[in-house]
Amino acid sequence: MTTRERATVGPGRLPARWEADVPGSKSLTNRAVLLASLADGESLIQRPLVADDTLVMRQAVRDLGASVDESSEGLVVRGCGRAPIAAPDSTAVWCGMAGTAARFLLPVCAAGSGRFRFDADEQLRGRPTAALVRVLVDLGATVTPPSSVTFPFELKAAGLRGADVVVDGSASSQFLSGLLLAAPYAQDELTFRSRLRVSRSYIDLTLDAMRAFGVTAHEDDDTIRVPVDRYRAQHFVVEPDASTASYFLAIAAFTATEVVVPGLSRTATRQGDVAFVEILEKMGCTVTNDDPLTLRGAPHLAGIEADMSNCSDVFMTAACVAAYCDGPSRFTGIEHIRAKESDRLDAVAHNLGLLGVRTDLGPGELTVYPGVSRTAPLPTYRDHRIAMAFAAMGARSPVEILDPGVVAKTCPPFFDLLETIGLRLKFR
Repeated sequence: MTTRERATVGPGRLPARWEADVPGSKSLTNRAVLLASLADGESLIQRPLVADDTLVMRQAVRDLGASVDESSEGLVVRGCGRAPIAAPDSTAVWCGMAGTAARFLLPVCAAGSGRFRFDADEQLRGRPTAALVRVLVDLGATVTPPSSVTFPFELKAAGLRGADVVVDGSASSQFLSGLLLAAPYAQDELTFRSRLRVSRSYIDLTLDAMRAFGVTAHEDDDTIRVPVDRYRAQHFVVEPDASTASYFLAIAAFTATEVVVPGLSRTATRQGDVAFVEILEKMGCTVTNDDPLTLRGAPHLAGIEADMSNCSDVFMTAACVAAYCDGPSRFTGIEHIRAKESDRLDAVAHNLGLLGVRTDLGPGELTVYPGVSRTAPLPTYRDHRIAMAFAAMGARSPVEILDPGVVAKTCPPFFDLLETIGLRLKFR
């Protein structure tokens, strides 16, 4: 897959009702692996996602002293029972292209001791880190070179001081999540006051994962207090990834068929991207069951207005569906997605334009006018979500995806799944 330069996806013969066996959540997998590595004892993580980002996290926690092994039941993680201690001559921590690895491992290592040399893929080097680094320095870490706000750099740790911390999460909720995950291993209690304006649902995922591994944080309005504590080994089951499910829900919308997503409950999940279901309902689709999530597409889709600030990872999918609606759709709350794996606002507008779709791009918003009129090779900008969102359009009209291997970041079997449900694929 990764060596193929392009994939053409075209409409097929989908049954009236079909299943999408979606891999596990990347967000939950990486949180669980990290917490298990910090816990004392042996944890079992079932249904973990196996993809580039989660493999990066696995290797990083191994390098930091934990043991991670595959078994017939899932991942067996033997934790260190403490924050990381660097090797005498420093420990290298490779973050690849995984934002969760970078933003979670930095605070966790800062809670430990010794020198940690952080580096990442060029793509991740360009993504925001400065706000998180500043907080860690304020809490007692040293970063070399001192002015560094991008990888590579060295983090010298001597534990995190207890403090009342204001976190600017305007660029990414991952900054606050990383600090929360590390906080039980601080020298004294940490209290976080967040200026978080985007992706609040990911903070809920973090707090839930911490609770599952034995640490309960205390919330009061915009304040979260984390006691000094220790994680306990657990049996943790990873549910299907709601972001990945969005592409298959979109295919049901395109084809007026009914899709079942086994293992994903609309009412029980805390994954914020399940809000994509509400977007499709506003467009005219119908949820016929909440557990497992089952959605039926509609013969005609209506244009909508939607604030995507808390589910921005499915904005790309929503914009692609909007190209086939009966009227224009306006999406707001998405300025922060310019600093993701790609500038996702520009990327979506550009690719829709290649398909003949008119868009209006404003500050933090995009209006999509329906009307796919042609096909063209679509760049993916090394961004897995751009690739998958536009590939899903192939259920309605043929699309050509350049560099399809980028999907390995979060869903290596993506194109195999498309073929399994009945779409036509050709690689070259």
